[in-house]
Amino acid sequence: MAERISEDLNAPTHQLRGVGPERAAQLARLGIHSVGDLLLHRPSRYEDRRHFARIADLQLREASLACGKIVASGVKTWKEKTRSVYEFILDDGSARLHCRWWNLPYMEKYFSVGDTVVVYGKTVSIRPRTIDHPETEIIDALDGSIHLNRITPIYPLTDGLQQRWLRALIWNVLLRFESAVAEPHPEIRVNDLPTRANAIQMLHFPKDSNDAEIARHRLALDEFIEMQLSIQTRRKNLESRARTSPCAGDNHLIRPFLAELGFTLTGAQTRVLREIRKDMAGPHPMRRLLQGDVGAGKTVVAACAVLMALESGMNAAIMAPTEILAEQHWRNFRRWFEPLGLGVELQTGSQKTASFGKDSSGDPPGQSRLEAQGRTARPACSNCDNPSPLTINEVALPSRLEACSTLYIGTHALIEEAFAPERLGLVVIDEQHKFGVTQREELVRKGAYPHLLVMTATPIPRTLGLTLYGDLDISVIDQAPAGRGRIKTFVRQPTSLPKVWDFMRDKLRQGRQGYIVYSRVEDTGSTAGLKAVVHEFDRLREVFAPFKVGLLHGGLKGAEKEAVMAAFRANQVQLLLSTTVIEVGLDVANATLMLVENAEQFGLAQLHQLRGRIGRGAEDSFCILIAEAKTAEAKSRLKIMQETTDGFRIAEEDLRLRGPGELLGRQQSGAPPLRFGDLAQDREWIERARGLVQEHLRSKI
Repeated sequence: MAERISEDLNAPTHQLRGVGPERAAQLARLGIHSVGDLLLHRPSRYEDRRHFARIADLQLREASLACGKIVASGVKTWKEKTRSVYEFILDDGSARLHCRWWNLPYMEKYFSVGDTVVVYGKTVSIRPRTIDHPETEIIDALDGSIHLNRITPIYPLTDGLQQRWLRALIWNVLLRFESAVAEPHPEIRVNDLPTRANAIQMLHFPKDSNDAEIARHRLALDEFIEMQLSIQTRRKNLESRARTSPCAGDNHLIRPFLAELGFTLTGAQTRVLREIRKDMAGPHPMRRLLQGDVGAGKTVVAACAVLMALESGMNAAIMAPTEILAEQHWRNFRRWFEPLGLGVELQTGSQKTASFGKDSSGDPPGQSRLEAQGRTARPACSNCDNPSPLTINEVALPSRLEACSTLYIGTHALIEEAFAPERLGLVVIDEQHKFGVTQREELVRKGAYPHLLVMTATPIPRTLGLTLYGDLDISVIDQAPAGRGRIKTFVRQPTSLPKVWDFMRDKLRQGRQGYIVYSRVEDTGSTAGLKAVVHEFDRLREVFAPFKVGLLHGGLKGAEKEAVMAAFRANQVQLLLSTTVIEVGLDVANATLMLVENAEQFGLAQLHQLRGRIGRGAEDSFCILIAEAKTAEAKSRLKIMQETTDGFRIAEEDLRLRGPGELLGRQQSGAPPLRFGDLAQDREWIERARGLVQEHLRSKI
């Protein structure tokens, strides 16, 4: 008789018949706490038990499913009983199969002579036919309809839990609770797929080989619809309640800025700027993601967006993930903007060029090392003491620089309470993937709904753009600036290092510069074969003498880092040994060489970012990846790096190889937890969910 329990999918598992405290604890270890969790416990695979292979037909090293009766079993021990093997022999009438478990003598208690057993595994020998550590299941003729003669689900398990018991439990729970499975969003119709209840039935006990995937599609679509409802509702709410100051500007700063650049914007940059200007001219705050490959010219586009805000009398802020990148932005924007009469201030953990308020000690922050480097005097703006118009190369600028508008550039320090700018009209976040969603929102809340532009040089696969960044409009700079040399990438074994060093010395003699990158700072000895930058420094100074070799890593103090980078920019250092701190922030056109040691330790996106430090000038550049790639995944990653410099292709491959969780990292708190959806392969279903939700929300207006 079925248990008397309310048809509530939230009912705890211990209320189910046959689930006592011990079983409930085992299920909990699998994340199964309720009836609903149990119904959504996804099989890891399926076995077609309608057709077993004959033991006589098993082939060497091929995975096969066979069924037979145990005719002999026992444990053999040797070496004073410290080593053992448990073995049973299976007979199906065509031949015999030996199944062995090494050093697991307790397996003997699970099987008896006469048991009918299903086994699944790869044969390791043919004479006699043998499988080591196969998956097994004892068959009971009384309930064979659940376990045999069908496509049978195989579930993830935990210690003490058996396939047959869990499969029978899910079968019985489905019989009892299928009618309680409701459509999560009945107002969003999906007519060409099974109902959610039918999909769950098909997931666990498919009738044919396509049923399980159809069921996964339906359940994945439910997840994507839920995700898109959250994303699009949040965006809709923002637009309904948020009003912002139009910041499209009038070009009186952008024109002289572009005239002084020395190059013409690409068509892609111009197109993106039109999209940004349209957003910033509207009554709702811009929320836009700017994607562009390494060196595509995102910073210049961001500069134009900042100028739109400053032309409109507002202030702007740029947040970068590292002090290296923030200081590089500060130098570039100061060089661009100070001739226009605009203030550019830096705020990092160790450097400040302006008083944004009081620090934790209660005292105003003092003048920084950077400010003492000989900062150019800022021309007076039209609202200050000197009302005369500014000129750049004899071109007069209109005398309407609004209220000394300022650009603030910083790291996480911009999130701190001490930073409280007035009239914040635009927030730009560089290298967005280095920040969490919460950090982005903290900076935006510094103003009254400022416009937001987030930038990334790590191209984002389309599926992640529709999910993690689904509340942002997306612009793409898909055209590289003219006049850049090619980047050629090579993968070499460690034994080739002497030849690689000869090649690099030859390029250094021609006046070029380069980087050598390591995955760690110090040699801890924890992983054999991994090199560390500090350990290699003295040796490589001898290898590359008389050229000057510099050392850069995250353990150095800010002043030490800046001194090394300044020497490298000035070509006083020809070869820079570094960790991944150079991943963003160093832009030296003369650097055309990069050597990455232990390249198999890096992900594709990170290798692509590192490679982006070279190829920024007119000369051809060379990236050499030194690796002992032992796994198929490592070989695939390095092959992709050799084949292409297309960041978007690399991003898609990175998603396919590593999955969204590892690709996004822990900081991205917006990363969705999915049971059935797959961000690497379900683009079609994500786009369909997006369209269904858009149509649904429009119908509610």
